Amino acid sequence: QVQLEESGGGSVQAGASLRLSCAASGRFLSSSVVGWFRQAPGKEREFVALTRWSRDSTLYADSVKGRFTISRDTAANTVLLQMNVLRTEDTAVYYCARGSQYSSDPRDYRFWGQGTQVTVAS
Repeated sequence: QVQLEESGGGSVQAGASLRLSCAASGRFLSSSVVGWFRQAPGKEREFVALTRWSRDSTLYADSVKGRFTISRDTAANTVLLQMNVLRTEDTAVYYCARGSQYSSDPRDYRFWGQGTQVTVAS
């Protein structure tokens, strides 16, 4: 069984940085994809970034491109999301998820963590 646990959320001022971590356990096939998603109150869950588990292949939402960086440490079974120049609109609960398709659609991800809150104040 795959388990995912996010950490690193918090409350910061606009312009600050945060680094989220997704600790994974269980079996990860080389074809696995790990994605970060977020959900703000009253809004649908939206794609943020993804990476293939076995090689450097990443994809970003336009809203975070150039500010966020996703990376992986397969030896530590961890996927990181470095978030720089945070904006108030980045406020949301951030989730990591594992899927088998290179997809930005949350419906393509079977396993999800519990989420970590990120709050950005102006």
